[in-house]
Amino acid sequence: MPNRPTNLRFRALSWLALAAALAYLCRSSVGVAESTIRDDLGLTLAQSGWFMGAFFWTYAIFQVPSGWFSKQYGTRFALGIFALGWAAAMLGTAVAPVLWVLIAAQLLMGAAQAGVFPAACESIGHWMPLASRSLACGILAAGMQVGGIAASYLTGLWMEPLGWRWEFVLFSLPSIAWAVGFLFFFRDHPEKVAAVNPAELALIHHGRDKIEPIPAAGTHELLELLAIASRPVLWFLCGQQVCRAAGYMFFASWFPTFLQKTHDVSIKESGFLQGLVLVGALIGSIGGGMVTDWIWRRTGNLRLSRCGVGGTALASCGLLILAAWFVQGLYPAVALLALGSMFAAIAGPCAIAATIDIGGQRVPQAFGMMNMCGNFATAACPVLVGWLFERTADWNIVLLLFAGVYLTGALCWVFVTMQGRPIVVSE
Repeated sequence: MPNRPTNLRFRALSWLALAAALAYLCRSSVGVAESTIRDDLGLTLAQSGWFMGAFFWTYAIFQVPSGWFSKQYGTRFALGIFALGWAAAMLGTAVAPVLWVLIAAQLLMGAAQAGVFPAACESIGHWMPLASRSLACGILAAGMQVGGIAASYLTGLWMEPLGWRWEFVLFSLPSIAWAVGFLFFFRDHPEKVAAVNPAELALIHHGRDKIEPIPAAGTHELLELLAIASRPVLWFLCGQQVCRAAGYMFFASWFPTFLQKTHDVSIKESGFLQGLVLVGALIGSIGGGMVTDWIWRRTGNLRLSRCGVGGTALASCGLLILAAWFVQGLYPAVALLALGSMFAAIAGPCAIAATIDIGGQRVPQAFGMMNMCGNFATAACPVLVGWLFERTADWNIVLLLFAGVYLTGALCWVFVTMQGRPIVVSE
């Protein structure tokens, strides 16, 4: 049919989701290998915490600068360069002989990956219709989980035959291949792709005039960024991001060691169980996007579709983690934690979509601000948890801590106010 929209927007989204998967494959493999790396290099728990947390300091610091870089030079160029950078950092981690080299490699990894999601959000804003924006964000978040799950299973499976160094070398190669393909084939705007027909362009742009982003303070970029940063809606989005990121970091870093200490499981089994929890996050990422878009199409209410879903999801996660604290058996506890991680992930597409909604012409920088705050908390999380374990020798107390963290995140969503006029949206 001549008026049927083409589907090039899904190809663009696939490139972005694959970038997220490869980024998380590299960053998440460290958590499963942590105890082996620590033993091989003679590190203490505190030193291992600094090593695992190093990534997130530069990841947080470079969120806004990398968002600016992506806006200036485009997602295609920026994300291709970023991928080559994190692949090089993965190789550096693989050959590291001492702690400071591990930390330096992880600092480089953080700087290189800082721009992944600001750049991806910019492209989602260009390529995806408003009525399916949250699902696109959910697919992007699902890419993260796929990479984390692959890291959990493959690291545990290959640890004994290959060793962690050769594993990390292998994990770097797909990112190099992706970067080359992305630089050749991706385009930043659908208008620049001849194969995108007018019907798809009309679909992509439908409903955008109904959204009221945070108004710019002037034509100067710095004034626009200050206008975004000064609004309470961004403060509370940052607050929920702090809570979600810190909670996720526990599952991505210390969780295998937590299982090894509390239930005496092997490295391989701990990687498998970590993967189960991340499967919950994968389901939640896609499901959260679908639910958020469904509510938006039914009601045209941004606050209900973003804040209502996000707050309910984080509150449910906190209660499920609290329930896991009372459970003695390994598999029932992991099942509750997997369900909790699913609800936490449901809130992810809400947060990403809300940032795109309010960011206007500065989406990469607005998302960078939110993600920067979250990743400062993420950077501190492994150090705090390592310190807590060393002083209390109680590996279960962390569940109470993170139940409270997620409930605090739910409270932040109560104070997020979205601007927009209720409309009927169809795709």
